[in-house]
Amino acid sequence: MPFNIALSGLNAASKDLEVTANNIANTATTGFKGSRTQFAELFNAAGPNLSSSETGSGVRLTNVAQQFTAGSIETTNNSLDFAISGDGFFTLRDGKGYSYTRAGAFQKDQDGYVMNANGQRLQVYPPVAGGGFDNSTLSDLQLVTSQNAAKATDLVQMSLNLPSSATPPAAAFDPLNNPLSYNQATPFTAYDSLGATHSGVVYFVKDPVANVWNANLYVDGVSTGASQQLTFNSSGALVAPANGRLSFPAVSVSPGANPMQLTLDMSKATQFGNTYAASAINPNGFPTGILSSIDVSREGVVQAKYSNGQTASLGQLAMAQFSNEQGLRQLDNTNWAASYDSGTPVMGAAGSGTFGNVQAGALEASNTADLTAQLVNMIKAQRNYQANAQVISVDNQLTQTVINIRN
Repeated sequence: MPFNIALSGLNAASKDLEVTANNIANTATTGFKGSRTQFAELFNAAGPNLSSSETGSGVRLTNVAQQFTAGSIETTNNSLDFAISGDGFFTLRDGKGYSYTRAGAFQKDQDGYVMNANGQRLQVYPPVAGGGFDNSTLSDLQLVTSQNAAKATDLVQMSLNLPSSATPPAAAFDPLNNPLSYNQATPFTAYDSLGATHSGVVYFVKDPVANVWNANLYVDGVSTGASQQLTFNSSGALVAPANGRLSFPAVSVSPGANPMQLTLDMSKATQFGNTYAASAINPNGFPTGILSSIDVSREGVVQAKYSNGQTASLGQLAMAQFSNEQGLRQLDNTNWAASYDSGTPVMGAAGSGTFGNVQAGALEASNTADLTAQLVNMIKAQRNYQANAQVISVDNQLTQTVINIRN
């Protein structure tokens, strides 16, 4: 009987060593969660009142429990590395279904889909028109690799001061040949519907009528038509046009592009003193842009940033929680799958409820990275193994003694 009891102890100590060895082997595995062996006593006695005189029958392994304590977060500065500060799992999808992980080392494939090293695609809530995200649907996160479309300039906001002391030019207005035929010139850059840049200039000419200025708009050296008037009161404030906007006729620009029709917002124009000053010239519109970087907020909102200064929301990372994490079915590659014991996943967004925040440019290290506890466990398992082996040795000696008894 002691042979069998000691043998169960050897098996238990061996399993403990295996689990500890696996923890130590994965100290550098991103998002790895260490395991802990759990044992129970074997007691096979049957019948009433026998337990008071019976010894146990050994030990058995009852569970290899995952330890979901958080690992330390290490900065990588890689825009597709994500770490979760708090509770929750990233959601992945492949041909076999959904799985969940804390390992946030991702990359993109040739089609722009964000995936891990095993080809499992990261799941997000897709954006909806008007802002926000559809949290009832999961979709693959795809980085938009096409160019961001251009927007044609149609409004130019100008904050400037025209000098009240200016006098009307003596020469007839001819800005391309005679710089003395206008008082001030304000240049700006505009974009057509194809994203090509064009040089716009507004020439301001003092009118013989007091407090009146004529504005003339040229695009690429071509006049957009008749001049428009600005009228100020005696305090230097703009009074006409009432809305402060000057609309000019359309002018043809690049072949294939729509004609460009510009409106000048002069609502912040003034007429003070004797000095011209332009504090802000802000044309809207922008050229085409290419993807330059990815930004992920603490709430898991993924935004694409383009070279033209524009941004676009690509989705919000879909996070999962479980009522019983210990019940998750462990898969390869630091992934887990939902099971009957874990319960169905509770889906949500980072930073909401009990879900943790997402930290971009960082990874969660293995929670066994501190080897001290693992080495202590290894020593304890080794001692247990040696002790049970010694029991077998002693029992063998006793058996030999009995066999060698002579009458």
